[in-house]
Amino acid sequence: MTEQELERLLSDAKKDQNLKNRLLKTRESQNPVEDFCTLCQKSGYDITIGELMAIGQNSSDEKLRSVNGGGVNPIDGWDDAYEQFFTALLWT
Repeated sequence: MTEQELERLLSDAKKDQNLKNRLLKTRESQNPVEDFCTLCQKSGYDITIGELMAIGQNSSDEKLRSVNGGGVNPIDGWDDAYEQFFTALLWT
């Protein structure tokens, strides 16, 4: 669900410069992820800190389950949905 909300938010921010600027401004705060999620929720996007941070962990867990016991070592890192979102936003 959060992945779809991030896609919808990115699509909307591409069309709305004001939204894009407000999202980018959250990166300058002392609590950027919290402020990002607060702005998202106030703007009608169901994105919470917990769900945002869980995206990568869930993906890693799914990869381990998909190998039928062959993937016994966890992945050292996982994709950071928050950083990926801003990378895509900056390139638009």
